[in-house]
Amino acid sequence: MSVVALLSVAPVIEDSMASDVADAVAALDDFDVTYETNPMGTVIEADDIDTLLAAVGAAHKAVDADRVSTFLKVDDKRTTDQRAREKVEAVEAELGREPKGE
Repeated sequence: MSVVALLSVAPVIEDSMASDVADAVAALDDFDVTYETNPMGTVIEADDIDTLLAAVGAAHKAVDADRVSTFLKVDDKRTTDQRAREKVEAVEAELGREPKGE
């Protein structure tokens, strides 16, 4: 089984959020998850939902602000084991190229 999620954690402020986002991402290192940050969030992968949710909770708590906004989208495949990279590779195969434009 594999669980893949898109996570975005940020303080609700007008200034730069980079430091707070870095704190949230660093909190993931304490868990058995893999992750990759992109401009819109962080893709997290875990073997089970409990591990993923514990990591998300820690990331949320790591942002020290008066107000924190967290967005989480979860794909919990319970009958197959498809990793995040395999999802991208399937789109690449259909396109016949990398799924990005310049």
